[in-house]
Amino acid sequence: MKLHLPSTILFSFLLSVIFTLNNALADDKKRIFILHSYEITHVCGKPQSQGVQNALLKAGYGVDDLLFESYAMDTKKTNNTAELIHQQAVIALDKINKFKPDILVTLDDNAFRTVALELVDTDIQIVFSGMNNIPERYNKVARWLENIDAPGHNITGVYEKIHFSTAVKVQKNIQPGLKKIRIISDNSPTGKALIRQVKIEIKNEPIPAEADFFITDSWEEYQQKILESNESDVDTLYPIALRLTDKNGQTYTATKILSWTGKNSKIPSIPLNFAFVKLGLLGGAGVDFESMGYQAGEIAAKILAGKPAGEIPVEDAKRYALVFNVNRAKALGIQIPSDILLAADEVYQ
Repeated sequence: MKLHLPSTILFSFLLSVIFTLNNALADDKKRIFILHSYEITHVCGKPQSQGVQNALLKAGYGVDDLLFESYAMDTKKTNNTAELIHQQAVIALDKINKFKPDILVTLDDNAFRTVALELVDTDIQIVFSGMNNIPERYNKVARWLENIDAPGHNITGVYEKIHFSTAVKVQKNIQPGLKKIRIISDNSPTGKALIRQVKIEIKNEPIPAEADFFITDSWEEYQQKILESNESDVDTLYPIALRLTDKNGQTYTATKILSWTGKNSKIPSIPLNFAFVKLGLLGGAGVDFESMGYQAGEIAAKILAGKPAGEIPVEDAKRYALVFNVNRAKALGIQIPSDILLAADEVYQ
């Protein structure tokens, strides 16, 4: 005697089987959650995320092995007050707890400070990329680091060494008369951390020029200082103000700030991020954000292979990129030596 099931019951049964199989397949995959401090397409965050994924792919982890989830806290442009950042951290923690990642990757300081430090000594292994603040400073918030070589908890990652002294020395070869460089930053936590790092680098590796610092959160003050610099004794700018607000409360982030700078500055600018050269800066030695993310991805691969984060040393970002905008150089009347151009990683027309 044959049993004839109604089509609706049979269809529901098949859906249940498929759902169960899909869940089983998903359970076999390692889960990676990438948490952006920035908006998802940010010029600093996007290449780091891509670098993480490229490193895991190179290590042999393909689409059948990994399940990715991402969230962008957008703490630079939109959610940029203490209250809004806290709200984003609550949302991010909820998403992370629901996703249950094997590894959480945080990009930049806000994601690390407000989310990763809430997960110290949990079952989640955490890898940070693009940390601007000195790692030891975060121990005041939560003890996550015993020492750089052996963190000892469930967190490790890549410190964003900006190679400022190297960048100035490269610039000295392009501008032999370089005597004064103006560093312009904002007063955000990232801005403060970058200024602190610049000063540490200068102390450890003196630069062949006088360093002049200007810090502001005002878009109008930033514009005024750029225009004043055109008529001053400043030879080169190092613009690292990446979040400014105008008198009407509108927020400006890296793309708009640096595009305006490239159009209105009459003196060369060294980029923090080599991708900033596309926005109109002259170029030089800048942080390779994709390479930094790749380093973080290599650390994640070690964790997937069985090594706990606490046993993996915290690393400095190893690589800077040498990138130039030759049209900008022509507009400034600067002749970049051919040997430097030949050594460049990228040359934009």
